[in-house]
Amino acid sequence: MRQAFALDALALDRTRGEPLHRQLYRALAALIAEHTLPAGSELPSTRDLAADLAIARNTVVAAYDQLATEGYLLSRAGARPVVVELPAGPAVQARAPAGSADRPLSRRGETMMRQPVHHGTPGQIAFHPGMPDARAFPFGVWSRLLARRAGFAGETLFGTYHVAGLPALREAIASYLRTGRGVRCTADQVVVTTGAQAAFDLLARLLLDPGDSVWVEEPGYFGAQSAFVAAGARLAGLTVGLEGWQLEPPPVTPRLIYVTPACQYPLGITMRVEQRLRLLEIAERCDAWVIEDDFDGEYRFQGRPVPAMQGSDRAGRVIYVGTFAKILFPALRLGYMVLPAALCARIPHALSTTGQFAPLLLQAALADFMNEGLMARHLKRMRRVYAERRLAFQAACEAQLAGRLTLLSGEAGIQVVGFFDQPLDDRRVAEAAQRLGVNVSPLSKHYRQGSPRHGLVLGYAACTAAETEQGMRKLREALDSASPDTASATA
Repeated sequence: MRQAFALDALALDRTRGEPLHRQLYRALAALIAEHTLPAGSELPSTRDLAADLAIARNTVVAAYDQLATEGYLLSRAGARPVVVELPAGPAVQARAPAGSADRPLSRRGETMMRQPVHHGTPGQIAFHPGMPDARAFPFGVWSRLLARRAGFAGETLFGTYHVAGLPALREAIASYLRTGRGVRCTADQVVVTTGAQAAFDLLARLLLDPGDSVWVEEPGYFGAQSAFVAAGARLAGLTVGLEGWQLEPPPVTPRLIYVTPACQYPLGITMRVEQRLRLLEIAERCDAWVIEDDFDGEYRFQGRPVPAMQGSDRAGRVIYVGTFAKILFPALRLGYMVLPAALCARIPHALSTTGQFAPLLLQAALADFMNEGLMARHLKRMRRVYAERRLAFQAACEAQLAGRLTLLSGEAGIQVVGFFDQPLDDRRVAEAAQRLGVNVSPLSKHYRQGSPRHGLVLGYAACTAAETEQGMRKLREALDSASPDTASATA
């Protein structure tokens, strides 16, 4: 009776765009999977079911054939199809009960889920740290380069070729780094990545075993640190203050040392030459790798950009990592690393294993952008714009936040650190600013060991003068709302 009732309830909708044989297949498959049609029961013949539903017999044949192919029916020559016995499968719950534990992740997965992030919110330009002004990027030119490359790419740019990077782009990057950043390299040492974070993740897996020690700056960039922690490394703090890097070695021997010498993140200071040489000497003595993160060394507003530390390395220990996120725009997701010759030969195998290789079409357009002088022109223009905005930002901060926030006069970079003039919880301030539509990053997030110093990491490059003034007013409101006096008054 149950089978007869179920089949009598079958209905097909001729007004739908889905073919009738697919509708019939889906309906029967659902009845079998839900055990409404019991195992072992026979279905009507194709002729009988076609007559009952007033459809063509071939429609039923197509549905039965698909069900038999997928294992719902046992089809025998000269006999009616029989429903196959299916396992019950897992019980389905619409919503997990309150307090129930999620399915467990691996230890690595749990570690990755706990790492700090800061991506900001769309529409909140002021004052995202490290955000360039994408509105000033020549997207019209960029679109024409992409269209030109797409139109004449053939198969060269649409396959999984050149996993270490398009040769034209690797050569363009090597040329730029030699002349603009003082990096000693050939195109064969350049590896194109999907951003700097992808490079950190790949290098962490290639160079570190669980339990290895990594010296990281304190305060420092939590994105790179997260990649090392996820690889199972133990972090040792390399203290950075206003006087520079304190190179009294931590009490552990490092396998890897991570630094941002051209523009320390987040403080914005520059590593002096004697500290650079001292660091390279320590790496040599400890037989350690050094990752030099040059995330925005191009933006220096006192004198010329300082050459990369990699240019002073004679032992092949420094791995130079750079990105186009600050020069062009973050969503481009293109970065690069310059490897010592010892690591170059087999890097395509690691890239293929992880899938961390960038789209060739984007690489080709970027190579044209660099080779035709467009990047140099854009960079020169933005240096001038950001220098003006930096001064306007400092003036607005002094005028509106005097007695609340004091800016550190960093030497480079498109973000600055502000220290509180009274004891405040920077995470509370950041949350209050977020509610007002202002995007800032708490300084304490950049500390992993010891007592963090509280303040804010503030970007200024993406803000016009009017946006800076408006953002400062809202930031002042956020600071006032988070002050102890305000909290006690509203308690």
